[in-house]
Amino acid sequence: MKLILIHNLKPGMIIGKDVFAGNGLLLMPAGTVLDSSSISTLRLHAITAIYIKQTAPVSIPTPETTKNFEQFAQEFERTTVVLQNQINEVVTKNICFCPESLLSETSTLFSEDMTAIGLFSMLHNMRNYDDSTFVHSVNVALICNVFGKWLQLPPEELEVLTLCGLLHDIGKIFIPDSIIKKPGKLTEKEYDIIKQHPLKGYEFLKTHQELDPRIAQAALMHHERCDGTGYPTGSTRNTIPDMAQIVAIADVYDAMTSRRVYRGPISPFKVIRILEEEGIQKYGPHYFLVFLEQIINTFINTDVYLSNGQKAHVIFINKHQLSRPVVQIADEILDLSKHPSLDIESIA
Repeated sequence: MKLILIHNLKPGMIIGKDVFAGNGLLLMPAGTVLDSSSISTLRLHAITAIYIKQTAPVSIPTPETTKNFEQFAQEFERTTVVLQNQINEVVTKNICFCPESLLSETSTLFSEDMTAIGLFSMLHNMRNYDDSTFVHSVNVALICNVFGKWLQLPPEELEVLTLCGLLHDIGKIFIPDSIIKKPGKLTEKEYDIIKQHPLKGYEFLKTHQELDPRIAQAALMHHERCDGTGYPTGSTRNTIPDMAQIVAIADVYDAMTSRRVYRGPISPFKVIRILEEEGIQKYGPHYFLVFLEQIINTFINTDVYLSNGQKAHVIFINKHQLSRPVVQIADEILDLSKHPSLDIESIA
C-alpha cells in the first residue's frame, strides 16, 4: 500500500484506506476501484493524496459494463447448477461431501481483481432474477466470504464460514416444494413446517464427519436471534456460535434484498434501515456493526431512485444514519437524514 499524490492517480487503481471529506463524511471507501469520475471527485474535494492498494491499472468489473455482468451471470448460473448437483448427489446417494470441490466451485465467482464493491454490485444487478434455495445459498456463501474478509478471519476460518453459508439452508431439501415455492402467504401450519428446516439440516450435516462441525451448527442456528426471538430453540446471544451469528446476518440481508415468488426485491437501503432499527438487539453487535458499515460503503457512487421518482447519485454516507446518505440530484445536494419523507426506493 502506497500514498499516491492526486495527480498521479490512474483509472483502475484500488483505494487502500477510506477517504474522508473535510466535513468528516466518508467520501470513498477502501476497495473502491478508481475511474475518471471518482478521480475528478477527489480533486473537487481538495484531496491531495490517498493510499492505494494496487498501483497497476486493472480491469474494472462494473455492473455498467454489460459484457462483464453477462459473464458473471453466466458463471453464476453454471456454478449454481454444479453446486446443486453436487449437494443433491450427497443427499440422494448417501455419499460424502467434498469440501474442496464446493469451495473451488464457489471461488470461480471471484475474479482476481474482483473487489467486495464489485461483487455486491454484480449481485445487486441480479436481484430481479427468480430466486431459489440454491441461488440464495450461493449468494449467502459469497456474502459470508466477503464478510469474513471484513472481519479479517484467517484463511482456514474463511473457508469454514463460506461452507456454512453454502450449506446453511440444506434442510429445505427435506421440506415439500409445494410449501417452499408457494406464491402466497403461508398458513400457520405451513410456517411451522418451514421452521423445521434448521433442525433437519443439522441432523443431516452432523452425520458427515468430513465437514467441520460448525457447519452443522450454523445450519441449526442461523434463524436464532440474540434476544431469544428466533427458532428452533429460542437461543440467546451467549449460546449462538460465532459462525451462526455471521451467517444469520448474511442470510437475512440476502433474503430481504432478493426477489421472492410472493414479492420483488427490497431496496438495500430499506433493508439497512430495518436492520439499523432492530439489529442491535437481534444480532451479535460486533458482527452486525462491521457488516452494516462495510455493506453501505458498497453503494457510494451508485445511482438510485427516490420515493418521489427522482433519480439521484449517492455521494456521502451518514455515519449515524447509514440508510439515509447524502445524494446529488442534478446540481442539488440533498442530505436524506434531513428529509425523513424521502426514501431510497431502489438501485437504478
